[in-house]
Amino acid sequence: MPYLVLCSTLIPVALALLCFVIRVDIVRNSLMRLGALGVIAMSIMTAFNFWNGDFQGDAAEKAIHIIDSAMVIIEIAIALLIVFLGIKHKKYIAPLFTVIQLPLMLWFERAVVKEKELEVDRLIVLDQLSVIMVLIVGVVGGLIALYTVGYMKWYHNLHKEVKEQKSYFFAVILMFLGAMTGLVLFNNLIWIYFCWEITSLSSFLLIGYTKKDEAVDNSFRALTINLGGGLAFALGIVYCGMKLETIELSRLIALNPTATVLVPAFLFSLAALTKSAQFPFQSWLLGAMVAPTPSSALLHSATMVKAGVYLLLRLSPLLGTTNVGRIVTLIGGITFLAASLLAITQSDAKRILAYSTIANLGLIITCIGIATPEALWAAIFLVIFHAVSKSLLFLSVGEVEHQLHSRDVDDMSNLYGVSKSLVIFLLIGIAGMFLAPFGMLISKWAAMKAFIDSNNLHIIMILCFGSAATLFYWTKWMGKLVALSGKKLEKHHFHMDERISLFIHAVLTLSACFLFPLVSSKVVLPYLQNMFGFSANSPISQGNVWLMIAMFSLLLILPVSFIPISKKQKGREVLTYMAGENVGDNKSFNASLGVTRETTSVNWYMKDVFGNIGFWGNLICIFSMIAVAVILIWGILK
Repeated sequence: MPYLVLCSTLIPVALALLCFVIRVDIVRNSLMRLGALGVIAMSIMTAFNFWNGDFQGDAAEKAIHIIDSAMVIIEIAIALLIVFLGIKHKKYIAPLFTVIQLPLMLWFERAVVKEKELEVDRLIVLDQLSVIMVLIVGVVGGLIALYTVGYMKWYHNLHKEVKEQKSYFFAVILMFLGAMTGLVLFNNLIWIYFCWEITSLSSFLLIGYTKKDEAVDNSFRALTINLGGGLAFALGIVYCGMKLETIELSRLIALNPTATVLVPAFLFSLAALTKSAQFPFQSWLLGAMVAPTPSSALLHSATMVKAGVYLLLRLSPLLGTTNVGRIVTLIGGITFLAASLLAITQSDAKRILAYSTIANLGLIITCIGIATPEALWAAIFLVIFHAVSKSLLFLSVGEVEHQLHSRDVDDMSNLYGVSKSLVIFLLIGIAGMFLAPFGMLISKWAAMKAFIDSNNLHIIMILCFGSAATLFYWTKWMGKLVALSGKKLEKHHFHMDERISLFIHAVLTLSACFLFPLVSSKVVLPYLQNMFGFSANSPISQGNVWLMIAMFSLLLILPVSFIPISKKQKGREVLTYMAGENVGDNKSFNASLGVTRETTSVNWYMKDVFGNIGFWGNLICIFSMIAVAVILIWGILK
């Protein structure tokens, strides 16, 4: 099994190198498909072997030594690359973080680890949580990689100003997936940190793909924020090694949450908050929207942002009622409310999805900060449901841009005439994010119960107002999809890779609603039982589970209502009321002075109402983190 885990990490990297050097399009596309299918297959094999009990946590000492040496070489190469690019583009903060981190980690690995003889007993931790994450990264990430093959066939025809670099793009995506797999499976903090930095570099390269000024600025912003989090991660590792004499994550979380233990917990939480784009670090995720759609889907749904969430889930035994837990809960709650309100002000579909991602990550992190069994149950299911639904939405928006040459929600009333299947994919994704009985609403229901049972009344208010805000932007978008404009546009045809990926995403979104009781009883509850040492119960009662499944089953027969019963009914059209001025075609009306004008309808975005929410959210989060840092330092000195 350790070799299967290592192969899950190394094989995508090897295929990435091949994609990078091979310039023959048909061969490169085949390698990308092979990499996507390989990532999916190996994640399923890892999960299958775990449930069959075929797992050993040890690996050969020689293999570990070779990998350690290779990591040092790669770390130096990455540092030199970042310094070179930072100087080239006159962006100096990211190279500064690199210049601090690299010597610190090299000194720690070569001096402190050997001097204190710090050893890793468990190289890999494979339990129910890591299996869930491996499947999310492998299956959803692999489908995104498959979609990329079809997407890049037309991307440069639509964006002729962007230099064609398919080999580079494919290679970074595969490298990214390999690093994420290692990040969720390794127990050695140094190895986790290495994968953490690879994901930061990969996101930098993906965001800056177009090489435009905006893309370069946004990519360096993402790199700077994530390297700042990486510095906090590195300081946490050094502290663990010198004060706690361990470099194993499993040993750290098994310690009692004293002031000394909470220092690295705070540093790791800070790193996780940057990677998860929580306030005040959210700007890098919004800037990532300049990247091609597969990059956005990869960063926002299954992988990049889930790295921070995964680390916090691992740290949850040190959170809860501790000061670090309280600050994580507060920042998550503020992020959820502020980002939900800010999403209302957006008309660009990708920016709506970005703010929605930030908000949902905030809710997940709020649940993790509370760290009760009920709250963690809700957090894990929020991760699952969000991954499949949001990935489906991002990829669908990429297709919308392809056909309409626009990502504006107000332009999507034309979409039904272009591609009915694309409208269905979008409706499934949006329904999965906020409608009953889809998964996100199930998880929010469980989260509310967890907040009530843990007496976090202020968080309940945040959840209520934040969830109410989601109604505005999701229903506006859904309304545009079903409000037909009547315009005749060219029909859209998917590339096969895109169609397969979108279809499987839609099936996964729907299947998750049926399968969540099974996943709860067989995976999540056993994990929580192992964590807390007592039997954990699902926050959703069995009766409510059957009610939700019945509701979802009824939704499946909804399309029948659109089938015309008779020929007379087919094509029946009802005129829109326009105070008697509808000219009879639902497209125009009689205006003043006898002029006929085309009808238009535009959503209301309330920018003046919610435009300053982000500033106040950032301010509160910054002061909260400073306060907790002061409290921890005072506790140690005392």
